[in-house]
Amino acid sequence: MDHRNSAPLEATLQQNLQRGQRMTEQQNGIFPAVCPLDCPDTCGLLLHKEDGKIVKVTGNPDHPITKGAICNKVRNMTERVYDPDRVLYPLKRVGAKGEGKFERISWEEAVDTITGRFKELIRTDGPESILPYSFYGNMGVLSVDGMDRRFFNALGSSRLDQTICSVAGNEGWASVMGFKGGTSPEDTEDADLIIVWGGNVISTNMHQVVLAEKARKKGAKVVVIDVHRNRTAQWADWFIPLYPGTDTALALGVMHVLFDRGLTDDEFLHRYTVGHEELREHVKTYTPERVSRITGVPKEDFIRLAEMYGKARAAYINIGNGLQHHDNGGMNVRAVTCLPALTGQWLKHGGGASRSNGAYAKINSAHLERPDLRQNPDARVINMNRIGEALLQKEQPIKALFVYCSNPVVVAPDSQRVTEGFEREDLFTVVHDLFLTDTACYADIVLPAASSFEGTDLYKSYWHHYIQMQKPVIDPLGESKSNYELFSLLGQAMGFDEAVFTESEEDMIAGALDNPTNPYLNGVTLDALTKSPFVKLDMTPKATYLERLTTPSGKIELYSEKMKQAGLPALPSYVPLVEGYDGEHRPQADDRFPLMFVSPPNHNFLNSTFANLPKHQRLEREPLLQIHPEDAQARDIADGDPVTVWNDRGMYELKAKVTDLMLPGTVISQGLWWKGKGRRQRANALTSDRLSDMGQGATFFSTVVNVKRQ
Repeated sequence: MDHRNSAPLEATLQQNLQRGQRMTEQQNGIFPAVCPLDCPDTCGLLLHKEDGKIVKVTGNPDHPITKGAICNKVRNMTERVYDPDRVLYPLKRVGAKGEGKFERISWEEAVDTITGRFKELIRTDGPESILPYSFYGNMGVLSVDGMDRRFFNALGSSRLDQTICSVAGNEGWASVMGFKGGTSPEDTEDADLIIVWGGNVISTNMHQVVLAEKARKKGAKVVVIDVHRNRTAQWADWFIPLYPGTDTALALGVMHVLFDRGLTDDEFLHRYTVGHEELREHVKTYTPERVSRITGVPKEDFIRLAEMYGKARAAYINIGNGLQHHDNGGMNVRAVTCLPALTGQWLKHGGGASRSNGAYAKINSAHLERPDLRQNPDARVINMNRIGEALLQKEQPIKALFVYCSNPVVVAPDSQRVTEGFEREDLFTVVHDLFLTDTACYADIVLPAASSFEGTDLYKSYWHHYIQMQKPVIDPLGESKSNYELFSLLGQAMGFDEAVFTESEEDMIAGALDNPTNPYLNGVTLDALTKSPFVKLDMTPKATYLERLTTPSGKIELYSEKMKQAGLPALPSYVPLVEGYDGEHRPQADDRFPLMFVSPPNHNFLNSTFANLPKHQRLEREPLLQIHPEDAQARDIADGDPVTVWNDRGMYELKAKVTDLMLPGTVISQGLWWKGKGRRQRANALTSDRLSDMGQGATFFSTVVNVKRQ
C-alpha cells in the first residue's frame, strides 16, 4: 500500500502519537517511531503492529528528509527485537569468564549484587575503581547521555573519554571552522560538484545519496576519494584511490594547483579567513610530482580534480569517517576542511562541506547529565581506545566495569589485550545489552536491555535538522529495562538523591531542549514533539553562519595559532603514519609488515550491531580479506584461499578475495564479526591503541600487516 498521500494514515499517526504511552496498549495499528542506530540519517519510521507485536518496519514517507526510504538494517529490526537469543532476564555467571554460561536470577538479586559490590569498592578502593564503558549503540539522548551520566556522576566513578569514533575529525574541523556544523543536507542537491571524501555513504548515509542523485539529474558530478572502491565509489562518476593516511597530502596538492592556476576566491579569503597568504607559500612545496609519489594518485588526476573544484559553480565536500582513523586523522580532516574557503564555497548555495551537523541541535547537557552531582570533578579520565591497557594496569586498578550500548571486546582496538583485561577474575563486570555479546560472555552480571521501541527517548541527527521523540510502541519484552529505568533503579538503590533519579522522561526531555545558548532550538519543545513526529530546528540563524564561527579569530582559520600552541603545525601539513609506506617514508616495521590493513564497515552490520543475526550474516556470508592481484601473486594466494593476516599484536584468519578494488599494498576486511562458526579472532586483534594527533581518537586504519596462505 502506498501511504504517501494517505490522509487517513496521517490522521491515525497523529492520533497514535498523542496517545503517548497508550500506544503499547493498542494491539493493532501503525505507529510513528525513530531509527535509534548510530547513523547520520536518523530516519522516521512506521511500526506496524498486529496482535500486539511489531510485524513490519517501514519508513515514514512524511519525514521531510528520509521520506520513507530506510536501509536493510532497520527494515529487519523486527528480527532483532524478537530474536530468540535475546536476553530477557537478569543473569549471573556460573562458568568461566568468556565461556558464556549463566543462570537466571531476579532483578532484586542483580541490583543487590551490583550495589553491594559498588559500595564495598567505594569503601576499600574509592569510587574511581569503577568505570562505565559505553558508546552510542542507541542514539537516544536519555539512553546514553541522561540517567546513566547522573548515576556515574553521583557515584564518583572514573570517567570515560568517548573517543573511538569521531573526535579526531571533529577537532580537525573545529580547528578551521570552530562551530561544528556545515552545509545543510537539503542544499546539497543544488551543488554541481559533490566530493565524498573517505566515506561509504551508500552504506552509512543513504539519504545523502538520494540528494546527490537529485543533483546529478541537474548535471552534477560525483567524485569519491577513498582507499577502497566500495559501493559508493562504484556508484560515483569518478573514483580516486589513494594510499591510506595520505589525504592531507592530496588536499595540499589540490591547494597548490588552485593557488598556482588562479582558481582561488581572493576576495573571500581576505574577508573571511586568516592565514591565506601563509598557506599560499606553504603549499608550494606540495608539487604534483611529490603529492603523486606520496598518495599514489597520478598527478594528472589530482590536477584535474583541482580544476574541477576551482571551476565548479557550487562544490560540496562530504567528509567521511575513514580519513580520521589514522595517526594523522585530525590533520587529514583539517586539510580537507580548508578547501571550501579557498574557492569561496561558503557563499554558494549548495557549496561548502560537512563533517557533522550535530552542533545545530546542541541541547542542555548539564540538565541531562547533572555534573554537579560529582563530588570529585577531577576524577581520572580513561580513553576508551585504551581500555585493554587500562584493565591491565597494576596501579590504581579498575576493579569494576559497567558496559552498556557498546561491545568493546569486538570494537575496541588491540582486542587481544582487551580480552586479557576482561578475563581478570578480580574484575567485577556488568553488561546491559539485548544479547549475550562477546563482551557479555565475560560479565559477572548480565542485565536485559529494552529495545528503543520499548521506551521513551529523544533523538537528534548529526546530519539533518529534525528532532524526533520516540514513545513506547510495545511493552518491554521479558524483564528488560531501558537505560533510563536501569540507572534510575540503581541510583535509588544506592541511596542517591531521590528527586534526581525519579525525574520523568518527559521532564528530562523538556530540560534538555531548554538551551537558551542555542538559537537553533527555538520552537523545539516537548509540547511540539507531542504534536508532531518530527520538529525542525530554527535554521534562520544560519543566514549569518560566517559571522557565528567560534574560532579564536572568529574567522576561518587556515593558519591556527591554537594548533601551534598545542604542538601541532599551524598550517595544514602532511605528517606520515607511524606505520605504513607512502612513497616517501618507509618505517622499519614495513620490512616485516609491508601491507596496510583497513577494516571499514560492511553494508549489513553497523559496527558490531546485527553481526549476530542470521539474516545479516547470510547477507554478508563470511569475513573476507580483499587483496590486490599483485600482492596475492607475490604470496601465491588464489581467490578463495584461507589466509592468515598477522602483525606483532595478533592474527586474523579468513578467506582471500583477490580484487583490484584498492591500490597495491593495501588489504581490506569489511565488518566487525563476532565469534562463531570457527572464528577465533577478530579484525581488531591487528589494530593498535595508538591515539590520533587530535582529540586522542582511534587509529584503526593506521595498521600494517603481512598475509600468508594457510
